Amino acid sequence: MIDRARRSAPGNSGGRHPARWTEVRPEGLFVRPGGFFVDPLRPVERAIVTHGHADHARPGHDRVLATTETLAVMRARLGQGAGRRQQAAAYGETIEVGETRVTLLPAGHVLGSAQVLIEHEGARLVCSGDYKDVADPTCAAFAPVPCDVFVTEATFALPVFRHPEPAGEIAKLLDSRHLFTGRCHVVGAYALGKAQRLIAELRRAGYDRPIWLHGALMPLCALYEAHGVRLGDLRPATIDVAAGGRGRVRAELAGEIVLAPPSAIADRWARRLPDPLVAMASGWMRVKQRARQRGVELPLVLSDHADWDGLIASCVATGAQEVWITHGREEALARALEVRGIEARALAMVGYEEEDA
Repeated sequence: MIDRARRSAPGNSGGRHPARWTEVRPEGLFVRPGGFFVDPLRPVERAIVTHGHADHARPGHDRVLATTETLAVMRARLGQGAGRRQQAAAYGETIEVGETRVTLLPAGHVLGSAQVLIEHEGARLVCSGDYKDVADPTCAAFAPVPCDVFVTEATFALPVFRHPEPAGEIAKLLDSRHLFTGRCHVVGAYALGKAQRLIAELRRAGYDRPIWLHGALMPLCALYEAHGVRLGDLRPATIDVAAGGRGRVRAELAGEIVLAPPSAIADRWARRLPDPLVAMASGWMRVKQRARQRGVELPLVLSDHADWDGLIASCVATGAQEVWITHGREEALARALEVRGIEARALAMVGYEEEDA
């Protein structure tokens, strides 16, 4: 167990330590000298948002600072709720916010995702948001940022979660398609980040056929394209509505690859596909029971989060003397870091989700 006394300790670097000028409130992590929250869970006056996933980019803030791409994602998903006043920052650009200096740096999670470097009185705090330390053709690559305190997620912080190489998982999908030539391969993929990465990895493997999309995936794929991420020939997997209101999916989808939100792969929509073979792209597919529960025939272990080894390596590479853990398997990661001489503690924060990671 994590030492409960240590959870509230202010650190041992004196008054300049980030624990002296930050606090966890119901809204999230608050930086007092800057007057802002990082990824607040409730509407606040000033927010810095690391990326566009719904558990980090909440509606209703007054002022929002984020990358240009994250702001675009927020506008696409939240409309007028994306923030009354929006300020875009480029990677590496330093902005003074209150008495702090804030710099956004790539997190490698999804398009526009950023780590937030906060500097105050000589101390450096990095809030990573969600991140992964492996190459992704659809977003800028993560790099560890030297700091005194590193705030990390712990979604896959158990030794069982060691993600395989993406190329091998894509090969599994393509091999299955060649083996089952008459079946439509419908792949569950989260709308922001996972779907686009899966498409890009297929293209990198030489797959140049049209890729068919559930309608819910089309807008964000178009947004990626608008920001320079080339995805190739994408087509809507539309339903032809017959008399009486009943529909059928286009017959030419037999033998093709169709991407859909995870919620749709077990829906009536998927059952209309020609002899569908259900696949799912997620780090959780490492757990066979999860695949069986969702009726997945072809689990693809493809995640936009760092795995067990990646989390530890990234925390160590920052050189941080202390690591704060926001959500996930906090105790396992804290123990692994402590045996490496890094002080670690879990922040009492709830509201960040782990589904379809």
